[in-house]
Amino acid sequence: MSQGPKTPLLDTVCTPDDLRQLDRSDLRQLSDELRAEMIDAVGSTGGHLGSGLGVVELTVAIHYVFNTPDDRLVWDVGHQAYPHKIITGRRARIRTLRQGGGLSGFTKRSESEYDPFGTAHSSTSISAALGFALANKMQDKPGRGIAVIGDGAMSAGMAYEAMNNAEAAGNSLVVILNDNDMSIAPPVGGLSAYLARMVSSSEYLGLRSLASKVAKKLSRRVHSSLEKAEEYTRGMVTGGTLFEELGFYYVGPIDGHNLDHLIPVLENVRDAEEGPVLVHVVTTKGKGYAPAENSADKYHGVPKFDVVTGEKAKSSGGPPAYQNVFGDTLAKLADKDSRICAITAAMPSGTGVDRFAMAHPDRSFDVGIAEQHAVTFAAGLAAQGMRPFAAIYSTFLQRAYDQVVHDVAIQNLPVRFAIDRAGLVGADGATHAGRFDITYLATLPNFVVMAAADEAELVHMTYTAVEYDDGPIAFRYPRGAGVGVELPDVPHTLEIGKGRIVREGSKVAILSLGARLEEAKKAADQLDAKGLSTTIADMRFAKPLDTDLIEKLVRSHEVVVTLEEGSIGGLGAHVLTFASDKGLTDAGLKIRTMRLPDLFLDHDAPDKQYDQAGLNAPQIVDTVLKALRHNSAGVEEARA
Repeated sequence: MSQGPKTPLLDTVCTPDDLRQLDRSDLRQLSDELRAEMIDAVGSTGGHLGSGLGVVELTVAIHYVFNTPDDRLVWDVGHQAYPHKIITGRRARIRTLRQGGGLSGFTKRSESEYDPFGTAHSSTSISAALGFALANKMQDKPGRGIAVIGDGAMSAGMAYEAMNNAEAAGNSLVVILNDNDMSIAPPVGGLSAYLARMVSSSEYLGLRSLASKVAKKLSRRVHSSLEKAEEYTRGMVTGGTLFEELGFYYVGPIDGHNLDHLIPVLENVRDAEEGPVLVHVVTTKGKGYAPAENSADKYHGVPKFDVVTGEKAKSSGGPPAYQNVFGDTLAKLADKDSRICAITAAMPSGTGVDRFAMAHPDRSFDVGIAEQHAVTFAAGLAAQGMRPFAAIYSTFLQRAYDQVVHDVAIQNLPVRFAIDRAGLVGADGATHAGRFDITYLATLPNFVVMAAADEAELVHMTYTAVEYDDGPIAFRYPRGAGVGVELPDVPHTLEIGKGRIVREGSKVAILSLGARLEEAKKAADQLDAKGLSTTIADMRFAKPLDTDLIEKLVRSHEVVVTLEEGSIGGLGAHVLTFASDKGLTDAGLKIRTMRLPDLFLDHDAPDKQYDQAGLNAPQIVDTVLKALRHNSAGVEEARA
């Protein structure tokens, strides 16, 4: 007699408390339903798919075994947290992922008590979980800190800095290494699962601890021999020597999709009196969805797609993406200059370095998630006569600021910084918005800082950076497609510190830096229609400033507006400082600065973000009109 369809389980699970009421035999079905729900949701919203598919069983097992949210669970980066969101009370909102007013694509403290720590940048989880673990110990609270970190994130030094300080946490800290690239582990199966259960058992850990204490009472030579014997034995069985040296009990590798293997090990770890513990779990990115498993990028980040076929929504074509313009331009320039090389920190396709690497593989370096190393590595290359380009997202370059200052700027080394994702970035929200780089670079002596208004300007700036050997130089450009201008066949070198007049007027001057130039043009059209003749200057350089151009425009126009996709302290601040030092404001201030507001903007469509930031054409027009009314009122008061 055939059985009818199984009763859906996911509908009964709103929180992990509900999950923990299920029989262990139900968890396979729940995992399958959770995976299907995630695929359907991301199909309608787009987002990060492959990483979440790879941790469905791990997510279920962690919440089943540990007492979340009292046990504080930190997902490194957060790309993989969609299944976690679904079973922690957010299933009803999962189809709002990365939409305005909807769920974040990463973990976020304000969203749920099950998100104890906000993420999005890599390799922070162990440090944060260690903080939770030690805080609980100091406050006599029972909760643990649990970090789930991928093998890619383990390439960053910060992870090892945290592990080096973790021993004090004892069994209050659990680190789960999610190895989805087979970069560390040998093949796993029944034998390794048995060994993992054995070495995580309380009997084994207790015996190991006792043996260690006894050995320390013996002579140094005997103690050393026993340590080496155990190290080599465990190294052959588990591959965990490195983590043991950092003070962790290493358990694994185990199959992260086999709940019968995974749950007993996590229960042993939960009940262990020794620690901290590192559990090495091997998973498959994109697991359970054939289009993702068969894709080269495992559907890491996807637009909306057809769930049945896996076919991704096609873009409407149009101009090339900025990063591809950069990568192709640099590759062509490198054909004629053997000193050009490119460095990226785990983002080859996102920065366009993949296109450079296809043409010049021996001069392309992906250093992994290690921005500090990337910058100082580039500094060493520059010091030895190469022309290195460090292609790093604006928001990730923040992680290497000390190296930018100390290893590049102070030594005045000609490192070229290609800064992608400058400005607001839409669905990735505040954590990936490139809003601070103008400020943090233009404040440094020796630096040249440029911003591309369009893709043609990016070509010229890339060539300018190649030819500039007098010190560090940076150029920033936004995410996504260009504005559709024709690319130059032959790039030319820009004169350092000189802008260009895009449009001549007499009443209002807009000093634009970067990709808001198109909005400045729209605003100028509207102002001209109101009888306000408008000049537009593409400043090109935040540092050094084109002071001759600024002085000319300030003296010949009634209102001057600076416009930039950056925070306070950028172009506007530098223009005001120059105008003040020069005495240009003595006759009455007529400069207004437009920049990103002093708040972190949540994820939304880019146009809506720029509306919220007040940097679209209507806000530019409004700024000008308010300035003119203010100046008129001042004149009338003086006459009275």
